[in-house]
Amino acid sequence: MSTQRPTIEESSQFNLITSIWIVPFIALIIAGWLAYQYFSELGPEIEIIFPENAGLHAGQSQIKYRNVPIGTVKKIVLQEEGEGVKVIARMEKSATPYLNTHAKFWIVKPVVGISGVSGLETLISGTYIDMFSAKDGEPKRSFHGLTQAYRYTEDGMYFQLSAPTSYNVKKGTPVYFKNIEAGQVEHVNISLDGQGVEFVVFINKLYVPYVHRSSKFWVTSAVEMSLAHGRLDVNVAPVTHLLQGGIEFSSTGENTSDTVPDKFVFRLYKNANLAEGQVIGKGGDFINTFEILTEDPIAKLKKGALVQYEGYEVGRVKDIALSYNKQTHKILGKILVDIDLSSFASKHDDITSCQQKFYQALEEGLSAKISSADPFTGTLFVDLVFETNTTRRSIVQGEHFVRLPSVPNDTRGIVDGIEKLVASLNKVVGENAEPLRKIVADLQQTVNNLNAMTEAKSFKTMPEEMDKAMKELTTTLRTAKKVLKGYDSNSLLTHQISQTLKEVTETSQEMQEFLKLMNRKPNSLIFGDK
Repeated sequence: MSTQRPTIEESSQFNLITSIWIVPFIALIIAGWLAYQYFSELGPEIEIIFPENAGLHAGQSQIKYRNVPIGTVKKIVLQEEGEGVKVIARMEKSATPYLNTHAKFWIVKPVVGISGVSGLETLISGTYIDMFSAKDGEPKRSFHGLTQAYRYTEDGMYFQLSAPTSYNVKKGTPVYFKNIEAGQVEHVNISLDGQGVEFVVFINKLYVPYVHRSSKFWVTSAVEMSLAHGRLDVNVAPVTHLLQGGIEFSSTGENTSDTVPDKFVFRLYKNANLAEGQVIGKGGDFINTFEILTEDPIAKLKKGALVQYEGYEVGRVKDIALSYNKQTHKILGKILVDIDLSSFASKHDDITSCQQKFYQALEEGLSAKISSADPFTGTLFVDLVFETNTTRRSIVQGEHFVRLPSVPNDTRGIVDGIEKLVASLNKVVGENAEPLRKIVADLQQTVNNLNAMTEAKSFKTMPEEMDKAMKELTTTLRTAKKVLKGYDSNSLLTHQISQTLKEVTETSQEMQEFLKLMNRKPNSLIFGDK
């Protein structure tokens, strides 16, 4: 039996399908495809500059938009000049249309402040960067981060307030409308001229229609007391108000057409009582600054004091400067006041016409007078009055502002008057000490003598003896009347006796009243019935 061996021919052709190299080749294709997908989905790299790193970690912290992760922090480095930190982040491709000039970034972290606690979710997820943006902006890859959360203007509106001091209002202080939280204070800064404090408050969209030009803002008080119709009302603020304070504003009602003009500045009042005062004028650009020169004592005139006309508030004292006048040897006061010129014009006048009408009033006799707001303490305010019997005068330009003519004021507070009276009495007593001591000693001796007289037994029994005599006199008069009945009623004797009896009767009545007084208070003969 024969066997045949198979013939094996060596092939010189390369067959990829049957080759072992098919495995790494396929792996290479898959890796390339995955790399393509990765880089095709990879978004741009951006950098954000913050003043400091507030808990961000490279490779962990996320960037979110509408609470959706759209990027990751890759690296955190110091700026070249060391003025801040540069955060380098890789964004997702879907976020590319939002990386433009509208983009805003800020760090979200746990914060405990007077407005409450925020960012608690970061205790679990970690600190992250939040973002706000909109499409249709110019592309941008480098940004400056915000130090606080961005407020989208469509969610509300910003308003500006001003006050002489901060009244302890801080960033984050809530703003209330009818005891409902309607916004909060976003910024607290010193004014550009250094004369006051400016506040920027954000009011939520729901409450913006209630803010009008006539609205008033004031700092809420912990305790408010009012007396009306004989009843004392005491209102204590809620615990949250006591802890974090607050600002409240008033409104005439919801009116979307009555919007507040741009750059309009509301005054922040210290309390509700000051805010409820009668204020006229439009405010804003209608407020002009004037100066007043006076030699009246103005030690009790403070910054922020009222400027009134006919009892209505038309402005406030802005600044007070004092200097010595060597000619009169008195202190010269230079007072700067902000006056709302629209208070002296009609409703439809513009700024120019309001200024013209106010200057006309100055030419016709309008003057400033330092008056007392409180007769007890002598607190002062500026009262605008028309000076009578004055000729038409010209407008005087001061060093920087138009000067208001002033009229002297001789009124002062009750406390000042009492202090002056006490000082005068002390002076009189000091100069006449010895004669006064002698007078006091003589008066003491006289009082002692009177007390001794009234304590005597005969003085105490005097009313009883006089009462007994009057009773006997009354009996005698009754007997005399019976005797006179026998005489003719028209005789002269009858007429004379009747007249005499009438006088005696009147005297008897007066004596009875006197005896009643003596019985009630024996020493009334000396000291009177007081």
